[in-house]
Amino acid sequence: MKLMIYFTNEQTEEKVNYDLKMLVRRAILGTLEFEDFKRDCNVSVTFTNGEGIKALNSEFRNIDKETDVLSFPMFDENDPDVPGRPVELGDIVLNLTRARSQGEEFGHGFRREAAFLVIHSTLHLLGYDHETGEEDEADMRARQSSIAEICGFGLKNTTEVK
Repeated sequence: MKLMIYFTNEQTEEKVNYDLKMLVRRAILGTLEFEDFKRDCNVSVTFTNGEGIKALNSEFRNIDKETDVLSFPMFDENDPDVPGRPVELGDIVLNLTRARSQGEEFGHGFRREAAFLVIHSTLHLLGYDHETGEEDEADMRARQSSIAEICGFGLKNTTEVK
């Protein structure tokens, strides 16, 4: 499986460096491997801030408030697998300002929070939805926790990306 990630930075509050991009890549790859996703794929990742994600949340979900991450799935598992043509999984929009504040609030740091949000969003790109019921929410939380541990982003890992 080949993974191509297209990064865009639309904020200035947090530094977007190689380490952050590799953290995001590791979180996406870890999720795809955990889910046994074998197809070549593309993912778009946009780094934004509270204002940027609030505008998107309002426009696309009619929810006029800031959030931590948004997922815009494009993948349909029924799409034919065409050799040499990667599938478009979709877009992840990560609010880095919120990731920083939640990481501090929860006591596990920016790095772990950003990775967890990317894992969460990647599961959405693969079709999981925690808003469809308690059972689906519990399933998604369990998957997120397992993937975070396997990737080394568990609660014990609080190393910061500066």
